[in-house]
Amino acid sequence: MSEDTRASQLLERIPSEFTLGVATASWQIEGDSKGRGSSIWDDFAAVPGNIKDGTTADPACDHVNRLTEDLDILGDLGVDAYRFSVSWPRVMPGHQAPSSNGIDFYNRLIDGLLERNIKPVLTAYHWDLPSELEAKGGWLNKDIHNYFAEYVDLLAKNYGDRVDRWATFNEPWVSAYLGYATKMHAPGLGVPAAGLESAYRLMAAHGTGMSVLRDHNVRSPGLVLNLTTVIAEDDGAKAARDHIDSLQNHFWLDLLAGRGVSAELMQRTRDITDWSFVDQGELANIAQPVDWLGINYYTPIRVTSEATLAEPNAQGQDFSLYPGTPSGVKMASRDPRTEMGWEIYAPAMTSTLLQTSERLPNVPLFITENGGAFDDKLVDGEIHDQGRVDYYLSHIAAALDAKDQGVDLRGYFAWSMMDNIEWAEGLEKRFGIYYVDPLNQERIAKDSAKLIQYLARNR
Repeated sequence: MSEDTRASQLLERIPSEFTLGVATASWQIEGDSKGRGSSIWDDFAAVPGNIKDGTTADPACDHVNRLTEDLDILGDLGVDAYRFSVSWPRVMPGHQAPSSNGIDFYNRLIDGLLERNIKPVLTAYHWDLPSELEAKGGWLNKDIHNYFAEYVDLLAKNYGDRVDRWATFNEPWVSAYLGYATKMHAPGLGVPAAGLESAYRLMAAHGTGMSVLRDHNVRSPGLVLNLTTVIAEDDGAKAARDHIDSLQNHFWLDLLAGRGVSAELMQRTRDITDWSFVDQGELANIAQPVDWLGINYYTPIRVTSEATLAEPNAQGQDFSLYPGTPSGVKMASRDPRTEMGWEIYAPAMTSTLLQTSERLPNVPLFITENGGAFDDKLVDGEIHDQGRVDYYLSHIAAALDAKDQGVDLRGYFAWSMMDNIEWAEGLEKRFGIYYVDPLNQERIAKDSAKLIQYLARNR
């Protein structure tokens, strides 16, 4: 079947009210670090070796200085919505006095989106904690939820009248386990017990942030989690599968659903932490209803007890990210893969949506990130990223398969609008549908951008 036929058939399946959008994150694209306070990612990037190619926050995509150009690109794409994150240290440097310049930047972004009939979808926290708060313990500080509440209050006061949809956090699993349990991401603590505790405190802050957003009567407050399907390749891997599933998926959904922290998880991790930081009084606040849940899906996780079936680990698929995993198992991702080493397996998108709707029923779902890093080649001013085009075609179809099976799926956001700093991978891994020249910042539409544009404009 030709690519054009696949695209046209996919187009016929997308409902008119279904949201199609693209997504970015502040530290990855904004640049202009002199125009804001310092974040934990600035501190992390300053340590040689933490970012593979030595990339720092500047210039990134120079988005702060190229806002109008990027808004015009979004308008030309024809997407319904744009998901972005606010830089905490840009609007509240050092978590002290608000910055009028920082607040104004996001006012111009939001107003520019609305002028182009694009719905603003705001993420309050996408990993760039002010350095000064990390110095106070960061997401291990028992008062961190109060600091977060003050920040969210500032956002709601300034943008609550115009933002269409709010997320308190993006992927708290990553913040907790890549940043605190291991040294893969900022702040690079590397203490397993800290990963478990920060995961809980992030959710406590989510609950406090939700309360603030409700007080301001903003439209559609929710949360974004990175969820996936965990597959045991054999009976000997089932215990490990269940443990990984509990930390990757169940923990967050259980808290949102009012089930608390499971006794089984506490038992499996009893040698790591005693969970004394769990406050029964906070659990009800964490479990207050969300208007929607975002799911960031990229790849499944496979585990095996058969050493001969194991494959080299994909980026970020490491048992250190799942404290307490039973021994004697290995990761077993399969080909084909993206440049991150992540298995391309669209059916796991469907199963992830189905299991999420069962574990947290009656909550509308969005795919808030989905995409792949591929070895893009700029030839004669064009990038024919067939791998990424195929990825989008198969994964959007898989998301719609879940919708056809009864999942209340309301929309899909491609990751990412443009090539950016892929966190600890630096500029080496490219997820964008627009190529960004690292020397002159020129934006060039890839074939994948043309696909998203076709779907957005022709529904």
